Amino acid sequence: MKVSIIKTVTILLFLLITSTGYCQETYKDILETGYVAIDKEVYDDIVAMDKEYFDAYNNCDMKKQASLYSEDLEFFHDKGGLSTSKQEVLSSIEKNICGKVTRTLIEESIEVYPIKDYGAIEIGYHKFYNNQEPNAKSRASKFIMVWKKEGEKWKISKVISLH
Repeated sequence: MKVSIIKTVTILLFLLITSTGYCQETYKDILETGYVAIDKEVYDDIVAMDKEYFDAYNNCDMKKQASLYSEDLEFFHDKGGLSTSKQEVLSSIEKNICGKVTRTLIEESIEVYPIKDYGAIEIGYHKFYNNQEPNAKSRASKFIMVWKKEGEKWKISKVISLH
C-alpha cells in the first residue's frame, strides 16, 4: 500500500512540476530556437513600415516622417527622456539628425507582436552612424515601436529608444 501511495505522489509531483513551468526554457534556448512570426501579414506590414519610416529618417523627409507619427505620439529616449509632442520630436530630428546620422537595421532582428483591436509592437536592433565622425564605432541598440492601425494606415504611437 505504501509503495502505491509513494508512486502516486511521485507521479503527481512530476506532473505538477512540469505543468507549472518549473522546466522552463532559458533565454539561451529561446535565442537558439529563434523568433517565429505570430501573424505573417502583420509582420510583413510592420517590416515594410519600418523601412518606409527609416528611409524617410535617413533622407530627412520630414513630411513623410510626420505622416507616419500618430497625433498622440509618446517618444521615450533613455538619454533624452519622454517627449509627448509630435512637433517637438520632428523638430529635434530635423535639428539633430538630418544629414548627421544614418540608421541601419540589424538584419533579421525584428520581432512583431499583433495587439488585438489596436495594432502591433515591433522590437528590434539597429545601429546609428554619426556621419560627422565616420571612424566612430557604432553599437547595436534595442528599439521598441508601438504601431497603431488607423483605418488602413499604420502609425507610430510610441517609441522606446534604448542605447
